[in-house]
Amino acid sequence: MEHRTIDTPWLRIAYEEIGRPNGDPIVLVHGWPDDVRCWDAIAPRLADAGARVLTPYLRGCGPTRFHSPNTMRSGAIAALGQDLADFLGALDLRGATVVGYDWGARAGYVGGALFPERIRGLVAMAAGYATSQPIAEMPYDLVKAYWYEWLVATEQGRAAIMRDRRRMARYLWQTWSPGWQFTDEEFERSAASWDNDDWAPISIHAYQQRWGDVAGAPQHENIERRLAAAPPIRVPTIVLHGAVDGDNFVETSAGKDRYFLDTYERTVLDGIGHFIPREAPDKVIEAVRRFNAL
Repeated sequence: MEHRTIDTPWLRIAYEEIGRPNGDPIVLVHGWPDDVRCWDAIAPRLADAGARVLTPYLRGCGPTRFHSPNTMRSGAIAALGQDLADFLGALDLRGATVVGYDWGARAGYVGGALFPERIRGLVAMAAGYATSQPIAEMPYDLVKAYWYEWLVATEQGRAAIMRDRRRMARYLWQTWSPGWQFTDEEFERSAASWDNDDWAPISIHAYQQRWGDVAGAPQHENIERRLAAAPPIRVPTIVLHGAVDGDNFVETSAGKDRYFLDTYERTVLDGIGHFIPREAPDKVIEAVRRFNAL
């Protein structure tokens, strides 16, 4: 495993790379609260099959850093999608398979809709596309599941993310995937990435911005406008969703066929929760193989 960085307009993105330099590029994009360690049961196997596998750290995670202290620490979906597009462009990756879950899936949707020219296929997990809706239209069980997003509207909630992030994240891991048993060592390997000074402000902004309490960064305004219209996904897409996901309920990815202009398939994984790469790595690899001759 090679540990590398690449400069994009706003970030120095840290990433890990494994596999053949001339193999099919596969970009694995992690979720929140998580980091690249979620791919540990997947990346080596894809590399052994002949792929070039790249696992970037999202903004605010691990060694990824902003170039300027004055850049807004945005956690908006538009920012995540732009980061992915910038990463693919900086490395001149073409025909990449993008595999993302949670925040990584949302970045992948942006790429598939607005920056499809470098993407061969998209495997999106644990998050549906075009899920923004008024609270009045949401079932209250789902409103309840998003309690942590409402928490950042309060000063005490923001303080909890700043100073109690490990305890909060552990609770999210436990409740979002109720049948999954993880070890303290596994948790701590990823928790170290959240010690990045940008992690908390980006996390707070992500959910304040999602519900319209704050604006996004000026450099993403054009993408924000385009995403508001739920533009169609223009690349072949496979969606995997855990049947017992305690965060983004399984129904939030249902009935989305109209948004996908190319081939589209959705699979619900029985007994699996939110952390699909950790809980069902074989299913992830199986989906990736649909886009690559591995």
